[in-house]
Amino acid sequence: MAASEYELVNLGRVSSAALMLSGVAGVVMPERVASALQLAPASSRGIAEVRAGLGGTYAALGAWALVSRRHAAGVAVGASWLGAATARLVSLAIDRPQTDAAFWAYLVAEVGFGTIALAAARDRLKAKAAAEGRP
Repeated sequence: MAASEYELVNLGRVSSAALMLSGVAGVVMPERVASALQLAPASSRGIAEVRAGLGGTYAALGAWALVSRRHAAGVAVGASWLGAATARLVSLAIDRPQTDAAFWAYLVAEVGFGTIALAAARDRLKAKAAAEGRP
């Protein structure tokens, strides 16, 4: 694996770690995560949903990608980030939310982490094929 490919794979791990850590934050401090996203859970059930949906889901996916180092895990992380970015862009047309610096920073992070994760997964697959003597 060339040095630049190795660096990209490491950046892919950063993307997975970022997803996992955002999930851990959702599990450990769901009220703060909900507030940062301008969500207002109306009950303890709402907090539980933030903890599970924004916490547990992302923490588990990011951790799986970090531990397994499998191509599919990297693709799943990249698709999750880019799916969030796509939904954020669609929401601009449908919901017309008031945006602030955080909204745009989240979009930049989603696109960046998603692109890096997919590129790293692609390079990991290429490296595996080369090691096996496949084109």
